[in-house]
Amino acid sequence: MSANHPAPSERTQVKRISENARYDQESLYAIVDAAYVCHVAFHDQFGSHCIPTACWREGDFLYIHGANASRLCKVMKEGVQACVAILHLDGLVLARAAFNHSMNYRSAMIYGSFMVVPEEDKAASMAAFMEKIAPGRQAQVRPGNRAELAGTTVLKISLQEAVCKTRQGGPNDDEDDLTLPVWAGVLPLQLQAQAPIAATPLQTVPEPDYVKSWGQVRD
Repeated sequence: MSANHPAPSERTQVKRISENARYDQESLYAIVDAAYVCHVAFHDQFGSHCIPTACWREGDFLYIHGANASRLCKVMKEGVQACVAILHLDGLVLARAAFNHSMNYRSAMIYGSFMVVPEEDKAASMAAFMEKIAPGRQAQVRPGNRAELAGTTVLKISLQEAVCKTRQGGPNDDEDDLTLPVWAGVLPLQLQAQAPIAATPLQTVPEPDYVKSWGQVRD
């Protein structure tokens, strides 16, 4: 995908405010990499579901994991069609007219079927997930043992059929509303890291660098 590339499929074609659509790989990767959670929508014999779950990216695939017996993993292993959604809300846009209020956001939708990551590759994928959570931590923790990995399903979905939609900036007021005595602008929102909280008891290990830097400015 490139910045001026057409939608990869009919179902990824943005029709409403199409100028906010993005089909380039750089935009997609940035939105996926900034996310810790995605929502996976699918349909089975019990109806429609939308399940939030942790996610990470390796190359041109988005990865998720779960217990073997979970509904999400059991259905995805069957190769059903899924839609994965990611949203970062960046601000509330206050216009002078109620109808023109909006939001600033970065979003992505990914379509396709999940594939099961082979047993021999699961440990490496889970290590990549740990590095997503806290770079450098995988080398310090006890890795998953044979039983833990055997009870876990790791799935991946291609990022080839995907679309991003974003909005930035202030309100789009109608010209006739510009003189109204109403405050207009943006109420910014940001996911912000808080001070680390050490587990107790038996916490005798000093904070590693990735914990010390957690409260600093992050993307």
